Amino acid sequence: MSESNLPDFIAYFLQPDHFDHPVEQVDLIQTHISYVLIAGDFVYKIKKPVDFGFLNFASLARRRHFCAQEVLLNRRLCPDIYLDSVAISRTDNGFSLHGDGEVVEYAVKMKKMPLDGMMPDVIKRGGVDRQTIDRIVDILVPFYEQAADGPEIRKFGSAEAVAVNVLENFEQTESFLDQGALSKEQFATVKAYAQTFLEQQDLFAQRARSRVKDCHGDLYSANICLAPDQVYIFDCIEFNERFRYCDVASDVAFLAMDLDYQGLGELSDYFIKRFIEKSGDDGLQTMLNFYKCYRAYVRGKIGLFTAHAPEVDDKTADAARQAAAKYFVLAEKYAGN
Repeated sequence: MSESNLPDFIAYFLQPDHFDHPVEQVDLIQTHISYVLIAGDFVYKIKKPVDFGFLNFASLARRRHFCAQEVLLNRRLCPDIYLDSVAISRTDNGFSLHGDGEVVEYAVKMKKMPLDGMMPDVIKRGGVDRQTIDRIVDILVPFYEQAADGPEIRKFGSAEAVAVNVLENFEQTESFLDQGALSKEQFATVKAYAQTFLEQQDLFAQRARSRVKDCHGDLYSANICLAPDQVYIFDCIEFNERFRYCDVASDVAFLAMDLDYQGLGELSDYFIKRFIEKSGDDGLQTMLNFYKCYRAYVRGKIGLFTAHAPEVDDKTADAARQAAAKYFVLAEKYAGN
């Protein structure tokens, strides 16, 4: 997107001298739901006015609410990183992040984490080992022990509630069958496995009594920063409770699946082994393949959506399609175990 197509306040803050703290250059990163401005020692994340049904940022009031929620929820694991939700106001000279005037938008203000510590890059450098996994487990176990639960949260662990999340993936991918990433056979295998596993209502009910918590919801390497003196686990799901209120097994299965995907199966197994040892959650293993399969299929689905988005260039579409195919192979593998 060219600068002329950006919202006026985003274009304004692409200029380093428009901040009230030292900035040499401003980098803009876009996702389908956010603008992210990296400016000096800080990062500003602005939600786009989009409504995907499961995510609704369409109104300014909703964006204000979810900026505040993002700060509140992510402070559970990153209290020093998530600083505040700030108003972007229109002024006589342009815009201000802290001034008076008409509020046109809201942003989450964060401290910038060390970019060379982002876990996917550390993995590429061969820098993730058992000690790294131990550091992550040492943070996650007390996080889940202290995470909120209660009747309103536990109900999301029932087989019926989990089925809503799991089965909608098949509805959303059926139109993409046999187009280069997902075959009819893979689709049928994974769907049948999921439907059969979901019939174990007593197992889900048992897990819901003690293991369904207000979790992270998006626990994989892209949301982990391995700084020398600290592990930051950031960017939890704030926009939809049904994706965050889940079995702890679903959360940790995402990272385990991600390690499998990146060819780190031994570390994936070690992660689960250490987590069970430290948490005492022996029943997690019974849920692991089911939730790994679910997480792999979701990542494949996202790859399909990206590959078929009209605004995406051919190179990006091909990369997304290849990644999706790899995720669906992994989902099929889990379904066969």
